[in-house]
Amino acid sequence: MRMCLTSDIGGYYSGAIPEGRDQFGLKGDFVTSPEISQVFGELIGIWFVTEWIAQGRPSRGVELIEVGPGRGTLMNDILRTIQSFPAMADSIDAIYMVEASRELRATQKNLLCGDDAPMTESKVGYHSICRNTSLPIVWTETIKSIPIVPEKMPFIVAHEFFDALPIHAFECIEVPPNQDAARSDADKSSPSTRTTKPTLQWREMLVSPTPPGSTHDSLRTPPSQSRETPPPDFQLTLAQAATRHSMYLPESSPRYRAIKSRTGVGALLEVCPDAALYASDFAARIGGSAQHPKAKPSGVALILDYGPGDGTVPTNTLRGIRRHRRVSPFAEPGLTDLSADVDFAAIAEASMRASEGIEVHGPVDQAAFLEAMGIRERAEILIKSLAGAGGNSPDSPTDDATAVADDAREQRESAPADIERAWKRLIDRGPGGMGKVYKALAILPENDGRRRPVGFGGAVAA
Repeated sequence: MRMCLTSDIGGYYSGAIPEGRDQFGLKGDFVTSPEISQVFGELIGIWFVTEWIAQGRPSRGVELIEVGPGRGTLMNDILRTIQSFPAMADSIDAIYMVEASRELRATQKNLLCGDDAPMTESKVGYHSICRNTSLPIVWTETIKSIPIVPEKMPFIVAHEFFDALPIHAFECIEVPPNQDAARSDADKSSPSTRTTKPTLQWREMLVSPTPPGSTHDSLRTPPSQSRETPPPDFQLTLAQAATRHSMYLPESSPRYRAIKSRTGVGALLEVCPDAALYASDFAARIGGSAQHPKAKPSGVALILDYGPGDGTVPTNTLRGIRRHRRVSPFAEPGLTDLSADVDFAAIAEASMRASEGIEVHGPVDQAAFLEAMGIRERAEILIKSLAGAGGNSPDSPTDDATAVADDAREQRESAPADIERAWKRLIDRGPGGMGKVYKALAILPENDGRRRPVGFGGAVAA
């Protein structure tokens, strides 16, 4: 997944897509919530403001961090919203954008800073100045490049980021007696370690080339995947012996071990170690850690993505998307978007393990989160202002940057019906909507249960 999505040579986000064709929007492969309606980004901005208020309205030290910023549309909407709250706007020291794609960094810079704005390079990353806020923007390829400063208050957003992180897939098999490939040679030679009973072990599913002349029928391409693409070049095959990943990752959580004990042979699971690394980093920045102690936890992380919200471990969720259709994830590598369901319970587990100074809220359905944030009321205001302005809403930004952002949206929201259709799609709980399949999860400073954040059962602090 990592190679197909972000490789310098032919990666989906880093050069494989032909010039003139975009990954995002109706003309691309998929659309995201910020591209559907500006209201989505505005409500994320409002949520940041509510947390800034709840955490004492600091006058400085705030850092805005977005991982996987796409075109930059979400950050553009967040910044525009925060500008309506001058005290919080003045508290922001810098903006960080974690983006591995050179092409997307350029797109984000053009939107947030302007086409002619210079971008300079340093050991940390790439630098420019936001044209609407005059704040410094720093682009890094990984969040590890952003310094962890205990005095800073990070406001982190990860929208449809975790679903693109590479996963490992495993299947539980029965290993015959004395054929335990996971044991060392020394153990195998010791009579005390020999077993006369079969044992259960995890085996990794590996990406392997398909046989020459393979067809969709011979590969049993599922009906849910479009067959308009050529037969896949690769397929998943079960490793014949234990790998270093299969010996560690499926045993790293009580949730995984319970699946092995409960289901036994044939049990499946997916593990995303990169998700744990990012969640741990978020937690350390907010709550402090042994390596980065923090006198007072502060900041917040908001994660919005799709995946089970009931603690279920994802299985068999790797998917390919091309031109808004499901295709084999192994067809046309580099030209197909790849993603997998997010294990929110694993993110919560990694966060709490990384720092004692944080707590996790959620996940909750995106519909419930946006409704609690007032999406209906905000859309009604936008529709009224649009009607009053004869089709040009005074509530909507009018500078060049916004013109670019609006062009990038699935709907230009130029008519009340467009706004209505767009915001309702975000909270639609039906099979074709985004309200139920997408979830929101928040990481906050530990507060001993004294408050819940807005959108997760809490109210705006006084």
